[in-house]
Amino acid sequence: MRRSLSARLSFWIVLASALLFFALIVYLGRMYNYGIHQEVDKDAVQVLDNAVHRVDDIVDDVERATRVLAWTVSRDLDHPDEMIVYSNAAVLYNSLINSCSVSFEPWYYPTKGEYYSIFSWRKQDGTIGWEQEGDDEYRYFDKIWYLQPKQMGMAGWTEPYTDYSDTDDPAMNTEMMVSYCNPLYDPKGVFVGSVSLDLSIRRLSEQLANVKPYPHAFCILVGDKGTYLVHPDAGKLFYQTIFSDAREQSLPELQELGEAMSRMESGKREFKMGDADYSIFFHSIPTTGWSMALFCPEEDIYGGYRTLQRSLLLSILAALLLMFFLFVWLIRRQLAPLGHLADEADYIASGNFDRPLPPVGHNDEIGLLNRSFQHMQSSLVLHIQKLTESTSSRERIERELQIARNIQMGMVPHDFNLGVGVDLFASMTPAREVGGDLYDFFVQDGKLYFCVGDVSGKGVPASLVMAVSLAMFRIVARQGMSPSEIASRINDTIAEKNEQMIFITMFIGAIDLASGSLDYCNCGHNAPVMISGSGAPVFIDCKANTAVGIISGFAYEGQRIEDLCGNVLFIYTDGLNEAENDSHEQFGNERMLNVLGSEPFVSSQATVERLSRAVAAHVAGAEPSDDLTMLCLRITPGSPTERR
Repeated sequence: MRRSLSARLSFWIVLASALLFFALIVYLGRMYNYGIHQEVDKDAVQVLDNAVHRVDDIVDDVERATRVLAWTVSRDLDHPDEMIVYSNAAVLYNSLINSCSVSFEPWYYPTKGEYYSIFSWRKQDGTIGWEQEGDDEYRYFDKIWYLQPKQMGMAGWTEPYTDYSDTDDPAMNTEMMVSYCNPLYDPKGVFVGSVSLDLSIRRLSEQLANVKPYPHAFCILVGDKGTYLVHPDAGKLFYQTIFSDAREQSLPELQELGEAMSRMESGKREFKMGDADYSIFFHSIPTTGWSMALFCPEEDIYGGYRTLQRSLLLSILAALLLMFFLFVWLIRRQLAPLGHLADEADYIASGNFDRPLPPVGHNDEIGLLNRSFQHMQSSLVLHIQKLTESTSSRERIERELQIARNIQMGMVPHDFNLGVGVDLFASMTPAREVGGDLYDFFVQDGKLYFCVGDVSGKGVPASLVMAVSLAMFRIVARQGMSPSEIASRINDTIAEKNEQMIFITMFIGAIDLASGSLDYCNCGHNAPVMISGSGAPVFIDCKANTAVGIISGFAYEGQRIEDLCGNVLFIYTDGLNEAENDSHEQFGNERMLNVLGSEPFVSSQATVERLSRAVAAHVAGAEPSDDLTMLCLRITPGSPTERR
């Protein structure tokens, strides 16, 4: 158990430390993660902006060179042979330009024939090659780079294309390019041809290949219709759009990205491609209608941070485990005296109170506990001596109370066989060992005398007054007095020396067994209940006489019922109607009347027992609040037999 206590204390200390550590780590992690996101976004946007600016610069250079070439050619339309010089110079002095075309309308130069187009290109060895192109097999004025400026009447960029030529340079037969085309007009404003500078997609891709802020990041460049101009997968270039790619991969997020890029928007998206999560930053290039996107794998972005996070967590777990074992050792060492004290306490608890406790060299709580145990040991010896004496005394009192209970219960009659025509039964249940309720009955001179009483209070004092009252009833009633006279005699006797003001409520009755008449006197007692042969239970009329023992010389008034034969009379103490359950709800008069009237009368004993069961069910085990006494009787016509 000592080891368990050490382990438990260490566990809770380490757990509290772990919670604090992890709460701090979570907070710092969120702040750090937020800062990383901000920094990553900032760096990625900066890289993307630089790439966009680079493409913008390339585009501006090409557009500027095209406009200069168009202006030069338009100024010198009368010298067709000079077009060779201008075309070669445009390629020579612009390193990013792959090729150049200066083309004219059919038969514009009659001496040159129907076709006259000067095409210059940069060879693989860096020199400039040129040729005059155009024939019935290669009708250049049907090509997009020629038709677009003619139809639109303005300069603009074409979609990517491959323009096969008859040059001996293999690259020129396979090179993908985009062209910036500018229309040519004569001094009268008539369209006479076009000039176009061709930008190699391969060269453009090479310019963007190094736009990689992270090892596995990559750029894409799409045209205004979503065509891939730059993509790390060369198989998707020119023949696939971002929208067809999204459909093939079942990526609605990629579709939404393509739509946003087509709308020339700029921003950020996050979604999963394949097995990797990506943060995508995109930006438009308004001058061309193109849009660029930078794909950054989150593993590249946050991989180092997550590795650091895992290392930090493992380090903290190792530190907490070390703390746990260190705390167990320290706490066990500090609690060792407490363990010895616990062993001695077990020894004392087995009854060896004279064994001295070992000294403890601590002046702290453990030392205080040791001194408290020593004081407890001496106090316990004294307390056990007193407890032994008090236990013996209490057992003696309990035996005496049990004897008193037996005596008290023996004072009330238990033989209810009073002869033909008299059905009587009574019960008395004290709330404590002895109580203050009473009942009595006897037959004398053809009359049935009976009483039910309730002494104020409970316990021994009430039982003494009950015994005196019961003895006086028997003495006075046997003199043949009426119930009111009996009440007056008992009242005067008890009130004479009643310094404690203990009083008794009583119901005293005398029934003439021949006529069935009932003379009674109610002395502050609960009104009895009468049940006629066919009627419901009702309380009988009772005059407001005071309880016995309060006022000496009080004149009690009696009452009479002419014929009680065939009717049931039920007398009780307030331990019945005032019985309470755990919710302090009383049994009550209404419930009592309902139980009395719930079944036809069978016998007085059955009636009393039915009420006893109803009260027990209502109380449901709650401690009795008062003594409970019930008496039930019924007189039927017949020849009375005096009980001897």
